[in-house]
Amino acid sequence: MQVSCSGHRKPLGFTLIEVLLALSVFALAGVALLSTSETHFSSLNHIEEKMFANWVASNQLVEVNIEKQWPPKNNKRGKVELAGREWFWRQEVLETFDKNMRAVAIEVRMVEDSETPTARLMTYVSLESKQ
Repeated sequence: MQVSCSGHRKPLGFTLIEVLLALSVFALAGVALLSTSETHFSSLNHIEEKMFANWVASNQLVEVNIEKQWPPKNNKRGKVELAGREWFWRQEVLETFDKNMRAVAIEVRMVEDSETPTARLMTYVSLESKQ
C-alpha cells in the first residue's frame, strides 16, 4: 500500500469506467472481426459455386466437341451431380454468319428455374471437325 505525502491512499488498479471502456473497445473489435469473417466466408462460398458451375459447363462443352454429330438447332437440357450438388445445364446452339460453324453456349444453374445462370461458357463448332 502506498501512502502519499498528504496521508491519502493512492488508488491501485482501474476504475469501473476504465474497465467498461476497455470492454466496449474489445466488444467492438470482436464484432468487426466477426463481420469480416462472415464476408470472407460468403465470398469463398460464391467462388466455390462459380468454380463448380464452370466445371459442369466445361464438361458439357467437351461432350459437344467429342460428339460426331453436328449440334442440333434445338436446345438441350440436363442435370448432373458434382460435389454433392445437383447442377442444371442448358445448351443453346446459335447460328453464325458462317454456315459451317455454330456457336454452342452452356448455361449452368443451381436452381433449374433461376433467371440468371451461375456460369455460362461458349465455344464454336465447325462442320469439318464433325466429319
